[in-house]
Amino acid sequence: MRISVDRDTCVGSGSCVFIAPEVFDQHADGRVLLLVGEPDERARAAALSAIANCPVGAITADRV
Repeated sequence: MRISVDRDTCVGSGSCVFIAPEVFDQHADGRVLLLVGEPDERARAAALSAIANCPVGAITADRV
């Protein structure tokens, strides 16, 4: 699974960081910062939950 973020769409809610801190962080401007573009099996479920809970759909995932 490959994760992509759209920082222009992100509104900085921080839900992704709360749900999957091993995959996402927040930049100094408050918007999403992707730490791991291809999460391992352990982080995958949390990353998918963060994607589902993004209020503006700024995070997407593609199967590799």
